[in-house]
Amino acid sequence: MSEADMDMREAAEHADGILDATLADLMPPVQWAHGPTTAGGHGVTRRRTVMTVISAERRGNFLGVVERGWQRRGIRIRGINNDRRSPAVYARTEDGFGVSLIFGGGQAFFEVDSPWVTLSEVAECAVAPHGPSYEGVYPLPRPHVRCAFWSAGAP
Repeated sequence: MSEADMDMREAAEHADGILDATLADLMPPVQWAHGPTTAGGHGVTRRRTVMTVISAERRGNFLGVVERGWQRRGIRIRGINNDRRSPAVYARTEDGFGVSLIFGGGQAFFEVDSPWVTLSEVAECAVAPHGPSYEGVYPLPRPHVRCAFWSAGAP
């Protein structure tokens, strides 16, 4: 399906698929919650916020797993921010979706932005979060779930 043939609902579903595959690459799995969906103009943005503490010592591992998974699926890395406190990876799919992983304030945020698509209604994501839903909670809480691997070395 080309972007010209895609509406906002389909774009949101496609973005969810990219996010699902990305998070499935992370072993051990992390807890995450849905971030806000933005649907306006002729595009859709889907977000997922990681609730597992990713220690500064493990951020490189986390970024590497995500980057390799994207490359394996044909998602091209467009830019990398190597800042120690707020590293990020920016990529683009073959069909024009922008994909990013950004660390801010010690928390990992995933975002997928659609290209220009046909206007339509956008449903909430049908995939349940891995952890509490935090439905109606804004802003989402800081990362608080500990993991023997991903949180190793964190205070």
